[in-house]
Amino acid sequence: MTSNQPEAEQGRERSGAITAIDHLVVLVSDLPAAVAAYQTLLGCKPAWRSTDDGSENVLFTLGNMSLELMAPAGGGSTAERIRNVIKLQGEGLASLCFRVCDADRMHRRLERLALQPDPVADVERHDMQSGAALSWKRTRAATALTRGVRLFFLELGAERSRSEAVAVAPVTGMDHLVISTAAPERAAALYGARLGLNMVLDRSHHDWGRLMFFRCGDVMLEVVHRPVAGSDAEHDKLWGIGWRVDDLDAARARLVEAGVTVTEPRAGRKPRTRVATVRSGTCHIPTLLVQTVR
Repeated sequence: MTSNQPEAEQGRERSGAITAIDHLVVLVSDLPAAVAAYQTLLGCKPAWRSTDDGSENVLFTLGNMSLELMAPAGGGSTAERIRNVIKLQGEGLASLCFRVCDADRMHRRLERLALQPDPVADVERHDMQSGAALSWKRTRAATALTRGVRLFFLELGAERSRSEAVAVAPVTGMDHLVISTAAPERAAALYGARLGLNMVLDRSHHDWGRLMFFRCGDVMLEVVHRPVAGSDAEHDKLWGIGWRVDDLDAARARLVEAGVTVTEPRAGRKPRTRVATVRSGTCHIPTLLVQTVR
């Protein structure tokens, strides 16, 4: 913590509150195919490969978060659980992992908020290629109390190595994460009042539905309510990702040349942004490329 940090940020660090999105977990059946797809999409190569009890894991680490691709491995209970989730829900976003400065304090806070956290666990993993070690502490809120979204809270022992760019106009970081809800007031209470994220905008639009924006580090968590028949009133869903690029036209040209379907650029909803929708090569995750126009 540095002396020139804003007082509010220093207070959040001392309290063990959420400071950023640490990483997202994407469940896939075919790990090599998913790694190839995301290396193309992101324009960078994986920074980490490891195995856990029943899973294989590959991380892409960008400027402000990591993306973890996870596939079942072997025949144990964990591998079967992952296979069952993919069978029932399909491939795609499975978990949201927040960064905290103090996992023990965050655990106590989650207990006070009646979110029934798991005990804090100390975890260490090794990169399969370099043998480098990473350690962290983590806890998880009870999924039944977070509207079906798997929420983890991690205190990292050290920063991860960054992914190396392997193409022109790579993705530089995550711009926003979209969560779909059928109960916007309950979702707002969870992410705002209980987890302490700062709501910066709440608006409704006849085409887009209700949009609520929560700031999490330099990423925006966008909670979207679009009333549809048969929507699940009790369960929210991790839905889509917006990726930052410095040059949207160059990034789009790179992807189109690689055989990825990408729409023509258009003005974004956020002022001074241009966006394009990626229609393939995302493991079924709705995906935008976002450029801020200076």
